[in-house]
Amino acid sequence: MLVEHFGQHVFQTAYSVLRNVKEAEDAAQEVFLQVYKSLPDYRSQGFKTWITRIAVNKAIDIKRKLGRRREDQMADGEIIEQMPSAEEDVLGQLVRKEKKMLLERKLALLPVQHKDILIQFYINEKSYEQIAKEQNIAVKTVESRLYRARGWIRNHWKEEEWNE
Repeated sequence: MLVEHFGQHVFQTAYSVLRNVKEAEDAAQEVFLQVYKSLPDYRSQGFKTWITRIAVNKAIDIKRKLGRRREDQMADGEIIEQMPSAEEDVLGQLVRKEKKMLLERKLALLPVQHKDILIQFYINEKSYEQIAKEQNIAVKTVESRLYRARGWIRNHWKEEEWNE
């Protein structure tokens, strides 16, 4: 029940610190584990504020860990060895540009309602609440439209086209 009610808020809070979807998802999971463990210590003083504070602290902890990991890698010289040459960088840019053009062509083929909701959420990085407010619809409607759009993509796009 807590995850359903506060999940999006906790994720957005973690994402605002980490700026990485995967890391924010991991942080959100850790937040709910911490909330479960700390529930006996809760003093009935604004639950949303309390859970937000936990989310911010977890996200900061993860960001620190990531920073230390990068520093350790640089100390070991691993990053320097993994840096691409100028030729690889140009090739990488061309591949990314080609994939972006392919994605734009694919998005143009989506039904309008799916395309709009996907662009708002994934490309413009808007929250469910922001999209709902802008389109004057319920948050649950945003969730269901995203769900249907993802389903449409799974059924109409071949996975191997994206793994090349």
